[in-house]
Amino acid sequence: MLYAVFMSASLPPFPQPQVPSGEAELLQLGSAGDAPCLRADAARNRARLLEAAAELIAEHGVAGVTMEAVAAAAKVGKGTVFRRFGDRTGLLMALLDHSSRKLQADFLGGPPPLGPGAPPVERLRAFGLAVLYRSAEQLELHLASQSEPARRYSAPPHRALRMHVVILLRQIVPNADCEILAQTLLGYLDPSAIHYLTKQCGMPLERLATGWVDLVARVTGTEPPN
Repeated sequence: MLYAVFMSASLPPFPQPQVPSGEAELLQLGSAGDAPCLRADAARNRARLLEAAAELIAEHGVAGVTMEAVAAAAKVGKGTVFRRFGDRTGLLMALLDHSSRKLQADFLGGPPPLGPGAPPVERLRAFGLAVLYRSAEQLELHLASQSEPARRYSAPPHRALRMHVVILLRQIVPNADCEILAQTLLGYLDPSAIHYLTKQCGMPLERLATGWVDLVARVTGTEPPN
């Protein structure tokens, strides 16, 4: 089965896992203000706020996540939450960033075919399936954090995914404009598109997964797996 290798997409435990060295240096998630540069106490406070937000999502859905509710659940002042994340969208994007770090660790250092050790076209197929299923399970969170498209595309998680796809494409189709092609492929995995196709058009997720494998074969000029 194509889909047997993919894990649950629930938010991973806090604090964030370490990512492997090497290729990860090209795919750093976050900016100068993110957790790796925080003092130990500030990093613990950030993790506690994200834990509180994740618990609110589990109990009440994304609609239950407000800056006030997170502050109350974490037993801190509301100003602390605003200083750390800026606004509600920033908080939701931080939750997705945390989940993306786990995905990044999987495709940089996990077992093949998602991780190193498989041919690049197999890794590209596995990458798309992992993103597809993870996005489908976190669809509400993805959609709630997409109020500003420009902000979404410049966010560290999206940049990390795009760079990974660019690296794989350069190995498979080195003569292509791999940066444009990577953005085009990621458009297939956009949470808004997944929501439309699965919720409004009634397509099963397995059909989208099969479509991804077919798309990779057509774009790269390779044979799809049996």
